[in-house]
Amino acid sequence: MLPEPDPTVCQSLTADLRDAGYTAEALRDAWGAAADDAIARGLRSPASRALSDRGDALAVLGRLLVLGMPQPAAAVDRALVRTGASGLVRLGLAAAEGGAVRPLAVVRPQSYADATGSGQWWVASDLDEAALGGPLPEDHVLGVGGASLTLAGLQLPTPAATGLDIGAGCGIQALRARAHVGHVVATDISPRALAFTRLNALLNGVDGIEVRRGSLFEPVAGGTFDRIVSNPPFVITPRAVGVPAYEYRDGGMVGDDLVAAFVTGVGAHLAPGGVAQLLGNWETRDGRAGLERVREWVEASPVPLDAWVVERERLDPLSYAELWVRDGGTLPGTPGFARLVDAWLDDFGARGVSEIGFGYLLLRRPADGAPTLSRYEILHTAFAGDNLGAHLAAALVAHDRLAGLDDAGLAASVLTVAPDVTEARHHLPGAEDPTVIELRQGGGFGRALSVDPGLAALVGACDGDLPVGALADAIAELLGVDAAALRADLLPRVRELVFTGFLALA
Repeated sequence: MLPEPDPTVCQSLTADLRDAGYTAEALRDAWGAAADDAIARGLRSPASRALSDRGDALAVLGRLLVLGMPQPAAAVDRALVRTGASGLVRLGLAAAEGGAVRPLAVVRPQSYADATGSGQWWVASDLDEAALGGPLPEDHVLGVGGASLTLAGLQLPTPAATGLDIGAGCGIQALRARAHVGHVVATDISPRALAFTRLNALLNGVDGIEVRRGSLFEPVAGGTFDRIVSNPPFVITPRAVGVPAYEYRDGGMVGDDLVAAFVTGVGAHLAPGGVAQLLGNWETRDGRAGLERVREWVEASPVPLDAWVVERERLDPLSYAELWVRDGGTLPGTPGFARLVDAWLDDFGARGVSEIGFGYLLLRRPADGAPTLSRYEILHTAFAGDNLGAHLAAALVAHDRLAGLDDAGLAASVLTVAPDVTEARHHLPGAEDPTVIELRQGGGFGRALSVDPGLAALVGACDGDLPVGALADAIAELLGVDAAALRADLLPRVRELVFTGFLALA
């Protein structure tokens, strides 16, 4: 267990890290892009070799706090002039062994950016399997990985008064939420995780984060929040003897029951107009698609909810099993790998699972109690960027404005084309007219849409001057088609383009 962090020592460590230029960019420059990427795959030797015999503060801290390599105590004292090796020991981040300092945790610099600005955090978490030299302990506290960065980028960058981070882990989501939310409650079943959350808040000078221990909504019974965010322990894990139950990824339930419990229970803890965002897995069982099962969970909520669910990828049971067995530090060819994979396959087989989906859920408690958003979509293509929060916020605003417009109101509206939208036309050799007209988004989800000449002409004419109805009528005359029929065809598709960010209401 980490000791209660001393605020004064945390402030000293922050100042030392800043003076040492201990940033993500500086480390990547020091050991190179290839070595930096290798660290994420559990390979630390390329980075260590790149630093060679360097003894400057950045190199010493990189080896100690990122690569998990013991360093001479004298070198650590020189690198951390205020904190020293003794300060790291007091914080529970290292142990003194003779004349050396052995790391007990990593402290990685992490850059961040959203629509309101950019900055950097230092995030402490447990040593990974490369530093440990074997499988992770079950109470392992995960650092900042791909999934946590994804969820951080999905968070709405708009102000709110109260927030809740369920399954806080090292506290990265609470830190991100606090940039826009006045007060954040961070919960976890793991006291070690909550200790890291407190430590990381102090390291980064972030107040307004309160920690509470417990599962799901138990620590906040009776409370409501404007924002709820969660990277829950959603990984589907067999309930079988000999299968490690890692706290950071296993919620202790069967199949995807934990995500189902979150979805059906979150509405009672959202204030009117409040938004919950989370990552999750869902199973396709006996031919029932995973997204349809998610829809059933939303509909089973006692509190009516708006829902926007995106399936990002889908795996077969074998690929899923191999992924998470490796994630725990048990590698192919090592004792136990095949046994663990078989346990996953037996578990999936017992429920008739043929596929497992992964994706993002945005749930909102309507301010007036009447849901108007029900969107379940599959987007298995590469996205244009990692910071989707501003896009999601704009889509919700657009949806609410569209919900108040009937077709006549939309026809009277003036639209503009988003600045990141481009058009491509594909012709057969020698053909005058294109066979395919494609609109592409440069941001957001990076959508690509095939459109017909009528819709392409309308989008091209949306320059903030004439209303949609007048543009549709002019296009109908040019194409020699019935104006009323063209309007009826275009308006539903215009609604979709406004929601997805191709067009904007002026």
